[in-house]
Amino acid sequence: MDPLDRIAAALERLSPPPAPAADPRAHPAYRWTGEALVPTRGFAPLPLDRLIGIDRQKAALVANLTRLAAGHAAQDVLLWGARGTGKSALVKSAVAAVQAASDQGGGGDLALVEVTALDRLPALFAALAPVPRGFALFVDDLGVDAPAEARALRSMLEGGAEPRPANARLLVTANRRHLMPRDIAEQDSAINPRDSVDDHLALADRFGLSLGFHTVDQDHYLRIVRGYTQAHDLPFDADEAVRWATQRGSRSGRVAWQYVVDVAGREGRGV
Repeated sequence: MDPLDRIAAALERLSPPPAPAADPRAHPAYRWTGEALVPTRGFAPLPLDRLIGIDRQKAALVANLTRLAAGHAAQDVLLWGARGTGKSALVKSAVAAVQAASDQGGGGDLALVEVTALDRLPALFAALAPVPRGFALFVDDLGVDAPAEARALRSMLEGGAEPRPANARLLVTANRRHLMPRDIAEQDSAINPRDSVDDHLALADRFGLSLGFHTVDQDHYLRIVRGYTQAHDLPFDADEAVRWATQRGSRSGRVAWQYVVDVAGREGRGV
């Protein structure tokens, strides 16, 4: 074999060609790698009724996604608030609920696209624009620390030279309501303090729908635990569930699920 052919074959093994892009009409959920859409394996979110205590947020998000699936005007969505309170779970469950309604003749078509390469959003917009389907672009746990990053994302959301396709809207989760960290010193360091404040808040203002998720109290936490244990036919022990949360210094839907996983393991069950 010619030495150059051997070198070329070795390089191809080290850096294989990218996988072909998936059919954007064929799957319920995808990941955007920055170069191509890749189908998500095992997309099976929780049923909406398993998410307890966030009925207002559920109704608002499902209504917005239903409009997007039908090809109607829809908003970009910011889901913000305390960690572990169901923001990411709601995004996936709401998309699945709209998909199920479409399968039952409810009209519209919708897919979830998980996005991590924000700098490649324009390429994703271009790939999705001609597809006759709605796309919920999911950016999980967004934190923007540099003003330049915030301005770049603001331009992609609204105000860039190339308009975003009407069939694609962003669903962003974050622990901070305004996405960027704020400091009391911004009031003193800027020549015009209002300019500094406006610059920090401008990114969050790009989202037409903002849904807040707040700290879970003990009763709410126990309702979540009870819902999970009933769904999986597991024993419910309120005192033990409270001790579990106390040991972790937090009450949330995530902590409730971790407790239920522990119960299921001790019972010799899967969840």
